[in-house]
Amino acid sequence: MKRRDFVKKASATAAAGAVLGGCAAVDEGPAAVQTSPRVSWRLASSFPRSLDTIYGAAEVMARRVSALTDDRFRIRVFPAGEIVPYDQVLETVQKGTLQMGHSASYYFTGLNPALAFDATVPFGMNARQLNAWMYYGEGMDLMRSVFADFNIRNYPGGNTGVQMGGWFRRQVDSVQELKGLKMRIPGLGGKVMAELGVNVQVLGGGEIYAALETGTIDATEWSGPYDDEKLGFHQVAKNYYYPGWWEPGPGLSFYINQDAWASLPSTYQAALEAACAEANVDMVASYDAKNPPALERLRQTDITLRPFSEDILEAAEEITRDLQSQEAAARPEYARILESYRAFSDASNAWLGTAENTYNSFAFRSR
Repeated sequence: MKRRDFVKKASATAAAGAVLGGCAAVDEGPAAVQTSPRVSWRLASSFPRSLDTIYGAAEVMARRVSALTDDRFRIRVFPAGEIVPYDQVLETVQKGTLQMGHSASYYFTGLNPALAFDATVPFGMNARQLNAWMYYGEGMDLMRSVFADFNIRNYPGGNTGVQMGGWFRRQVDSVQELKGLKMRIPGLGGKVMAELGVNVQVLGGGEIYAALETGTIDATEWSGPYDDEKLGFHQVAKNYYYPGWWEPGPGLSFYINQDAWASLPSTYQAALEAACAEANVDMVASYDAKNPPALERLRQTDITLRPFSEDILEAAEEITRDLQSQEAAARPEYARILESYRAFSDASNAWLGTAENTYNSFAFRSR
């Protein structure tokens, strides 16, 4: 199934159709042409309201759905913990308790390791490449086959762009100095860090500051300068590492309960699909605008920016490849997705490395 016309489907006005969530069916007669059904959904986010950009993507989507349907299809967004914890969003949508969710699929790799490809994998694709694979490669179809097992229809729902490497209470310049470190880091990146000797923990966004401040953890990754500044990590950890090799382009996703989706009129489906696409683009642009001034503000504090050492990067990449190969050998579905992901990434890298990387290497250095 090709996704190239995913925005074109957003037609103007919603027509009559089935009604979801206990509303009576709309009469299909002439009068019904003028009366679209009223539909109210709820969406659970895995992110706190204070992180206005990553949480805000769901609000961007909800506002656009409302505008495209003349306010007859409304989606109410709830932050992490208000209805369900951040790590129960997928399960809640799967059961149909809520019609929608917004999350990072690597939170749920315990249910299926292949879900990591819906978000990001260490040393994987950046935001542009991931969108290209999803919309024009095999990504969407392959991930839909995974989400089908959870009764969920997925759509790309934003991306932070390449992230920072996180905040460390002490300097770590070698693989040896990582051993025994207590760090908050989820997904495959967490597994790689565990192989490097790190004591890995997974915490929700709202829990991290207190854990870092009290020494429950020694380090944490989250996102980039804008969100990290909001969460105040620079107040309790002074070493800010880069790059976030485990999250080179972490994509967020909208989860839609398949039964809820099937009950929508086709024009509401088109409106929702287009709204998800807009939110996906909006988040990347918003972070690209907000991160530069936030980084400059952080530079004015007493933190130190530090690059990860080459031996850490090389060891992490080797472990990543080994873990992926082991997973592929055990799971045919994972192997199919990995093969597609790597093939698309290799071809994309060859192109972007030719022109864009050469330009960036000169332009960024010269300025």
